Amino acid sequence: MKLIRSVAVLFLALLLNACHPEDSSAIRFGLASAPANLDPRFATDATSERINRLIYERLVDHDAQARPVPSLASWQLLSPEHYRFYLPEQPHRFHNGELLTSRDVAATYRSMLDPATASPHRGALALIKQIKVIDDRVVDFYLYQPDPLFPGTLTVGILPAGALASGHPFHHAPLGSGPFRFTDWSDPGRLYLQRTDDDSILVFEQVKDPTMRVLKLLRGEIDLLQNDLSPELLAYLEKQNGVAVQRAPGSNFAYLGFQMEDTATGVTEVRRAIALAIDRPAIIKYLFHGAARPASALLPPEHWAGDNTLPVIQRDIERARLLLAGAGYDASHPLHLSYKTSSDPFRLRIATVLQQQLARASIDVDVQSYDWGTFYGDIKAGRFQMYSLAWVGIKSPDIFRYAFYSDSLPPEGANRGRLQDSRVDQLIDRARSADSLESQAVVYRELQEYLLELLPCVPLWYEDQYAVTRGLRGYTLASDGAFDALTDTTRTH
Repeated sequence: MKLIRSVAVLFLALLLNACHPEDSSAIRFGLASAPANLDPRFATDATSERINRLIYERLVDHDAQARPVPSLASWQLLSPEHYRFYLPEQPHRFHNGELLTSRDVAATYRSMLDPATASPHRGALALIKQIKVIDDRVVDFYLYQPDPLFPGTLTVGILPAGALASGHPFHHAPLGSGPFRFTDWSDPGRLYLQRTDDDSILVFEQVKDPTMRVLKLLRGEIDLLQNDLSPELLAYLEKQNGVAVQRAPGSNFAYLGFQMEDTATGVTEVRRAIALAIDRPAIIKYLFHGAARPASALLPPEHWAGDNTLPVIQRDIERARLLLAGAGYDASHPLHLSYKTSSDPFRLRIATVLQQQLARASIDVDVQSYDWGTFYGDIKAGRFQMYSLAWVGIKSPDIFRYAFYSDSLPPEGANRGRLQDSRVDQLIDRARSADSLESQAVVYRELQEYLLELLPCVPLWYEDQYAVTRGLRGYTLASDGAFDALTDTTRTH
């Protein structure tokens, strides 16, 4: 019935309104949520990071197995604690015409290392002891200890040193050197970029309601949607003339997060009971229509530090009840939990199904849904017992330090649940000090096995990626959902 109602709404709206976009040459991308911060030193939400990749150049990127590869710069290991990075002989320019030099690189990373900046990426860069500019093209990074994975941490967009010094408001007026330049964001719901090689316009338009995003696509007001649609709407779009739907396996890791300082969710047996009460295969089959795969760890098995031997937690209601009884909860004294999620209809539907499944184990869940800004603000501030989110576009296993290390508390990290565990910290430190990627992978696999036992978050699934286009050519899906293909995307008419 929900699908029928959605289709009816779409059909009626199409009959009533057949308007066209004001600028027929622009490529319009419909977003469920607007970017929160276009200063790469502070961006942590997926939309901001994906758009920032278009605006800013970065020193290093990652290959298909998430290993570090050169992007703006190549590098040389001069000693275990000394890396030298080389900018290209043909210099890049910022969008204001200034040359991008090693001084800009140094200024960007020094800014993030400054505690006064309060960058959430500072923890991932804590190994940097000194940054030394050799000349316009060469910059050296000295570390406190060896780390073969260190180049993979240098993925933040480079900012111009002069603008940094003058306090330029990068967060809403970005200034980079990437394939797209910023032009306007006076309307908070519409961000305008311009491609540097042909001056074509790219518009990111926020449309919170998924049915309305689909409607705008069918009316020609939007040309591209990616993710954030229900399987029913996606199936409907696949049947429409002139619409192309792409699907691909994804690496975005969905999970349930917990407040570890809470008297209930801070108890390991309670978190284990919650994990055992969830029927992942049923959710993947009936809600995702098969467009997801069960997860056991933050890193997918194909990642170079992933672990394909980890078991998927299977549903076991009786075991869940026994664990809860041991923690002092039963049918006469059920566990009561608040569960925060976004107001997106599909995410709310997942939350409702999880609520029903947990009820089978005598866990009483109060689902609280909020608009994205309020929800994400609460999560970053630690105002929750339990919540659901996804880690998007993860490449470096240093995510474990960022998300689980005892000192990585917001705003300098993303240990939002306030996990304090000495073994987790020791394993993260051991991995960082290992002398090769192979040795690091061994320790990271041990860490992932322990996290599956400790359950500071319950792994749920990796969601497939999908994109829907109308009147475009050249757009291809990335497994991490990046928007990079927009550099090669053109209109067909």
